[in-house]
Amino acid sequence: MSATDLRATDPAEPIDPDQSLPELVSRMTSDVGQLISTQLELAKVEIKDEVRRAGKGVGMVGGGSLAAYFAVLLLSFALAFWIGDAIDDLGTAFFIIAVVYGVAAAVLVWKGKQRITSATPIAEQTIETIKEDVEWARQQRT
Repeated sequence: MSATDLRATDPAEPIDPDQSLPELVSRMTSDVGQLISTQLELAKVEIKDEVRRAGKGVGMVGGGSLAAYFAVLLLSFALAFWIGDAIDDLGTAFFIIAVVYGVAAAVLVWKGKQRITSATPIAEQTIETIKEDVEWARQQRT
């Protein structure tokens, strides 16, 4: 093995000792740019794969929701017919089921509106942190 071969594998030795500092800085900048570009491409591929996987999951949740909707609908009909047999009035039985769903819907809407009005869309913690950063920067200038 020659001295040139050893120098290429020795981490303490420069790769190209004849290059000037501006050339080395330019090469380093180019290498960093290439590294960042490669990392961005890798991130794009990973994100695309994750989005595809999440999309399949969303489709499955949608299908499951549709099946649950039909199950609740059919169970509601069965319950209405069962109540109708018990009280001998099918119309009243369906009315009872409708009232139960109406009350459930009203409670859900009321609770949902409470949550919406209590939510603050402004990121208060982030704003507070930014104010602290601005104050810190002002103190650094003085």
